[in-house]
Amino acid sequence: MGAPPDLAKAETTGKEHGRLETRTITTSAEGVPHLRWPGAAQGARIERTRRIGDKQSVEIAYIVTSLPAAVAGPERLLELSRGHWGIENKLHWVRDVTMNEDRCRVRAGARALATLRNLVLWLIRSRGLSVPEARENFREDRAEAVAIVTGQNLSMALGPLHAQAPNQVSGG
Repeated sequence: MGAPPDLAKAETTGKEHGRLETRTITTSAEGVPHLRWPGAAQGARIERTRRIGDKQSVEIAYIVTSLPAAVAGPERLLELSRGHWGIENKLHWVRDVTMNEDRCRVRAGARALATLRNLVLWLIRSRGLSVPEARENFREDRAEAVAIVTGQNLSMALGPLHAQAPNQVSGG
């Protein structure tokens, strides 16, 4: 038994963040009929080898895609895989680390909460702030956070009552 006749391979190497990373993908549609996976067009094996100093790690992932080889050959699938990790690193990791999303125990309404977190991240980034910087700013000045969400300046909306000390009572 030899290699599948449609076996295709691509490899990229990059040096970023102080590490050397080689990504190799091998694709084939040969096994698809045995998968019983509706819409599957091809499968692939992605091997990521990272070298940091004298330490090396290897990670292997298997994927199934509905994209046929004529539309997405191994180079394109490797590109798409890298794009997926960009989303993971830019969005999901940020939601987990800065907003403690993985520790949230809400099950009913979890999708709505994720949408709200995405909105908050967009609002923060659209103002050119980093997430930690924005959290610190908004912790100190909640009126600024409300103004960003509503488009209204909270201190203007509250008027003179906002300027009073918390223990003062209005009236005569």
